[in-house]
Amino acid sequence: MKTWRVELHSHTLYSLDSLTSLEAFLRACEARKLDKVAVTDHNTIEGALRLARMAPERIIIGEEIMTTEGELLAYFVQETVPPFLSPEVTIERLRQQGAFISVSHPFDRLRKGAWQELNLRRILPLVDAIEGFNARCLFSADNDKALAFAHAHQKLYTVGSDAHMPYELGHAVLEMPPFDDANSFKRAIAESKPIARSSAFWVHAYSKYAKWARKVGVARLPETTLYS
Repeated sequence: MKTWRVELHSHTLYSLDSLTSLEAFLRACEARKLDKVAVTDHNTIEGALRLARMAPERIIIGEEIMTTEGELLAYFVQETVPPFLSPEVTIERLRQQGAFISVSHPFDRLRKGAWQELNLRRILPLVDAIEGFNARCLFSADNDKALAFAHAHQKLYTVGSDAHMPYELGHAVLEMPPFDDANSFKRAIAESKPIARSSAFWVHAYSKYAKWARKVGVARLPETTLYS
């Protein structure tokens, strides 16, 4: 059966902590032989929309959204959902768009977007999946806990490179059957196989540099970005 190599967590210069141009992003996708790539910039779909116009057969429009309690990943998004809403309101806005919803790096001890387990349990019936492996997690135990949590609660799980630079794309992918919308995507994930490895620790320094470059004016967010 034909399968696709699918990257489900990536960022471009439309995220505050990335400087990856759209052109460099697509070149890296081609080099890594990624069939589908979810562009999940922080709190905006602007970059994903632009990439989808440049490579409509490859790009899934997604978003990584900071709620008041932790971050969510969404796929097949049609309109940007703003940050800092409650998880329930965020999820409702995504459901109105027919999006598929996962939970970003839920137990990464170093991320401000991680979740308290009690809060995650509360919203668990409202989401489709848990990110069971994130290539940027520095502590493997945090990924192990996320995957075990997904299995224990019989939830689908996703993996993602959380790529903020071209080098990272393809570090964590799912091999999965073809799909064309959120419903077939959900069915395909149930039949998927993860191929995942961790990124080098120094990628976090790149993100810190990107934020610094924005702050001092060496680099700027595109003017059309609504949220940082």
